[in-house]
Amino acid sequence: MPLTDVIVRNAKPTGKTSKLSDERGLYLEVSPTGSKWWRLKYRFDGKEKRLALGVYPDVGLKDARERREAARKLLANGVDPGEHRKAQKQTRIEDVSNSFEIIAREWFAKYGTTWAATHSDKTMRRLERDVFPWIGNRPIGDIHAPEILTVLRRIEARGAGETAHRALSNCGQVFRYAVATGRASRDPSGDLRGALSRVKKSHFAAKTDPEAVAGILRAMDGYEGTLPVRCAMRLAPLLFVRPGELRTAKWADIDLEEKQWRYVVTKTNTPHIVPLPRQAIEILNELHPLTGKGIYVFPSARTNSRPMSDNAILAAMRRAGIDKEEMTGHGFRAVARTILDEVLGVRPDYIEHQLAHAVRDPNGRAYNRTAHLPERRKMMQQWADYLDRLKAGAKVIPIQKGA
Repeated sequence: MPLTDVIVRNAKPTGKTSKLSDERGLYLEVSPTGSKWWRLKYRFDGKEKRLALGVYPDVGLKDARERREAARKLLANGVDPGEHRKAQKQTRIEDVSNSFEIIAREWFAKYGTTWAATHSDKTMRRLERDVFPWIGNRPIGDIHAPEILTVLRRIEARGAGETAHRALSNCGQVFRYAVATGRASRDPSGDLRGALSRVKKSHFAAKTDPEAVAGILRAMDGYEGTLPVRCAMRLAPLLFVRPGELRTAKWADIDLEEKQWRYVVTKTNTPHIVPLPRQAIEILNELHPLTGKGIYVFPSARTNSRPMSDNAILAAMRRAGIDKEEMTGHGFRAVARTILDEVLGVRPDYIEHQLAHAVRDPNGRAYNRTAHLPERRKMMQQWADYLDRLKAGAKVIPIQKGA
């Protein structure tokens, strides 16, 4: 008689291993401890064999019969189901050991020690951040060009075109290593020649195209480090002051009610005023409960008596996925100068004065720190609102090539 769910459920141990037969070689094996195993008895090449089909109740009677039928179909086609299972298990093991990430790390371990430390660190960070999450666990021999292109398009979408090209180059190196070591038959990255947008080289490490800036701003907003570093990153594009002046900002120089920041420009030793737009005030109000009792707005992570290191913002930008070829802390000054002039149409002397450059009047006299202050307040708020629109994905006016 075939088994039923009730019979299987009520089967009790008898002090020794017992069997309850179903049909076509399937039976339930009940151990002395009460464990219940589904097994299939079959013959292949004249030899009687056993195949485990799972443990009850994880595998019910219906599932066990389906597994039995699948095994019998293999037998009908001259395939030993037991050997077939072993082959599948070995394939899974090989797939894991031949995954893109495993081979990439093997390649890196072999060659990375011969590179400069900075190049080595950036290469692995790029793979870990932009490549491994998407194709890292895929068998390297199963990865084709369209799948790689999808990975690279994600990088391009945040305005990191140079990083996308570098990631493609790294992928090609990993694939060629896999070919050389017998884990892949070819390098599919070569099929993507010309698929990525060309990257224009610039003297400054600053993307001044509005769409590229939008991607950088969104990447910075996604940074999940400490609050002081996050706030410093958000203020850098808003205020476009020199990086050293931002990291050494003091609470005593900031007037949140008057909405301005007064300090002495280190480069020229002249007084300067930075009007604070609404967005900057919100950031500073968020940070004040944490660092407001100390000297520095952005103190060192180790001691409140010193400002954060000169590499803190740069390191955070790299962790946020912004490569040095795309933007530096100083690069936001170039971004503001270009877009305020060529897109927003702000008077160049307002911009230059806000950049704390040496601006002189028609008589050759240097402007004082309060020159055009009302206009500069409007400009700084206009700039902050423009950056908000960029991050929100609003349609932007491209910079004209002849501008």
